[in-house]
Amino acid sequence: MERGFHIGDQVWWNSEAGRVGGTIVRIHTQDFDVNGYTHHARPDAPQYEIRSSKTGHIAFHKGTVLTYS
Repeated sequence: MERGFHIGDQVWWNSEAGRVGGTIVRIHTQDFDVNGYTHHARPDAPQYEIRSSKTGHIAFHKGTVLTYS
């Protein structure tokens, strides 16, 4: 089971561009579509919707790649 994050948590993750930080704005617990791509999520393996602190863009990640800021 993944560690649990909550809406409003400040987190960071590693990307191709380096370390990126942001705020969790939504937690998905079932499959969902974004721009024609299906993101897979379950209650025991949610996908976190995160707004980048630097750019304001939205990213989707599983908890296994996130760390608290």
